[in-house]
Amino acid sequence: MRAEVPRTRGVGRPPRLSLDAIITAAARILQDEGLEKLSMRRLANELGSTPMAIYHHVRDKDELLVHVLESQARTMPRPEFPADPRERLIAASVLLYELLAERPWIIEVLTGDDLIAPSALWIVEVMIEAAVDYGHTADEAVYIYRTIWFYIVGNLIIRVTSTRRRARIGPIHQDEVVGRLTTATHPWLAAVAGRWAELNARDTHRQGLAAIVNGLLPERRPTTPEDR
Repeated sequence: MRAEVPRTRGVGRPPRLSLDAIITAAARILQDEGLEKLSMRRLANELGSTPMAIYHHVRDKDELLVHVLESQARTMPRPEFPADPRERLIAASVLLYELLAERPWIIEVLTGDDLIAPSALWIVEVMIEAAVDYGHTADEAVYIYRTIWFYIVGNLIIRVTSTRRRARIGPIHQDEVVGRLTTATHPWLAAVAGRWAELNARDTHRQGLAAIVNGLLPERRPTTPEDR
């Protein structure tokens, strides 16, 4: 009689997945490699599983990205903001910029798809409320928020793209072009040509955001008897 061979359970079968594990792995790929590298197949390889197993938890890549955005939003700090509306708007704008700068893939998601994390809208509410408290209508406050948002997005896209290109190919064509300018044709650009790359690399987002907010919400001048 043939001896019975013990059966091993689950041989070759991918491990069971949880939504939390999928979200964590997806966030790691997004942070380390960027949005373009995230696919269900890439994610399955990361988890030692199969794309079909992932589809048991999320409908498609968009739903996965919303889950990741939500998980990131829930971990972001919510500090106390200044009572003064203008200072509050500056502080919230700087915080939004710096949170996104730490997670540049979020900019890629928000600008490439119509996706949003409801848990992240609290900071938008803070910014709009600050503009309303300053004296603007709700419609005007949305315009103010969008003006700041476009600055943040544009700044980060340019900064992230430039950093990646410099790491990949070295000197940027623009730097080389500016470096060849002469005082005969471009006196002011030629004067800073040797420092052009360094000047462009400076992180001035705090000053830039403060300047934008100060333009949108200028300091109120003191009331004088002539104003009455």
